[in-house]
Amino acid sequence: MNTVTRPRILVVGAGFAGVECVRRLERKLAPDEADVTLVTPFSYQLYLPLLPQVASGVLTPQSIALSLRRSKKYRTRIIPGGAIGVDLKSKVCVVRTITDKIVNEPYDYIVLAPGSVTRTFDIPGLTEHAFGMKTLAEAAYIRDHVISQLDLADASDNPAERAARLQFVVVGGGYAGTETAACLQRLTHAAVQRYPRLDPGLIRWHLIDIAPKLMPELGEKLGRSAQEILGRRGIEVSLGVSIDKAGAEEVTFTDGRVVPTHTLIWTAGVVASPLIATLGAETVKGRLAVTAEMCLPGHDGVFALGDSAAVPDLAKGEEGAVCPPTAQHAMRQGKVVADNVIATLRGQPMRPYEHKDLGLVVDLGGKDAVSKPLGVELRGVPAQAVARGYHWSALRTNVAKTRVMTNWLLNAVAGDDFVRTGFQARKPARLKDFEFTDAYLTPEQVRSRVEGAAVEPS
Repeated sequence: MNTVTRPRILVVGAGFAGVECVRRLERKLAPDEADVTLVTPFSYQLYLPLLPQVASGVLTPQSIALSLRRSKKYRTRIIPGGAIGVDLKSKVCVVRTITDKIVNEPYDYIVLAPGSVTRTFDIPGLTEHAFGMKTLAEAAYIRDHVISQLDLADASDNPAERAARLQFVVVGGGYAGTETAACLQRLTHAAVQRYPRLDPGLIRWHLIDIAPKLMPELGEKLGRSAQEILGRRGIEVSLGVSIDKAGAEEVTFTDGRVVPTHTLIWTAGVVASPLIATLGAETVKGRLAVTAEMCLPGHDGVFALGDSAAVPDLAKGEEGAVCPPTAQHAMRQGKVVADNVIATLRGQPMRPYEHKDLGLVVDLGGKDAVSKPLGVELRGVPAQAVARGYHWSALRTNVAKTRVMTNWLLNAVAGDDFVRTGFQARKPARLKDFEFTDAYLTPEQVRSRVEGAAVEPS
């Protein structure tokens, strides 16, 4: 007897792109039309733009972790793990589960939205001594670490050690780095008032970037305004500068300066997930080269989007322009990819992705912000209202919206708190410990594993 199986749709990644795709598939597919499976190590969607506010304690970690299992009506099967390889020929995705078991997951259609990882360079000591700001665990850990530096400085009688623990270095003058430095500086500025033995003048924050301008996407005026705000707060901004080497107790800049510090936060950009390299397909600056419909040329049923795909930016009208790796594009791409997967299933034509950028928002904490909605330049409280309004509206669930709004109101009324939550264990954790970028297979290893599994006796 022949058994008719439903088409298998496999979505890799639960970021903005992957979750939007899954939710739309669930809404538009008939229950017996296809099986949908999602591969993700965590059963939540992380709202990345608000990570700096978690690191500074304005928001709780749970506020920006949007559960994927909250509603009973969703029927997607979740595989708790990370995709470490894809064999396009055999239509198999290799998954390492959270228990380190490696399994082969076959598919008929695959949507690749594995996102990005922190971009690092071959700088001595960087991965061993720097913190990242890409995961929820990193944000919570950094908060504990920064507060612990105040505790340790207060307990120390050594002036050199005290000064080193009260210096903080953030590398990366983009949105993540600028917001991280701004939010954490506010935290330390407020916290030091509770440490009578500490001189507030010893607390120094450095924000450095190899680029000549801070957040160049904002334009000349807004970028300068943001830099002036940071300067008034005492954050030393150094442009055209990067890290030459990093150590446990000091950092050497490329301009020769040596800064004694126990805190180096690295936010100097992102690159596509290492999963993309396992496909052996054409890439554009590390991102998978796809069509405007977000299909992989030459491979039926393969779609890619978000940070890991070089999706043509048709709205710009420029040859070779691709969409930037932002949440704004990822969310909208997720919906279009879902529609295109369904169209392929039903033998209908696909549609290309096209979206005009709505603008940029940068929350610097407190009443400080710069925003550029629809090209209109805003500063101060109006910019802050736009920034927080945009983030609040973009949160996917009402529960998340309620938690975030409650946290904002509580922080505005009661101020900051300075409790370490226990992530700062005796064993230190740095950049190399959070993103597991060494877990991926090579294309040859993927092929060998899939072929080996095919000949194993049942």
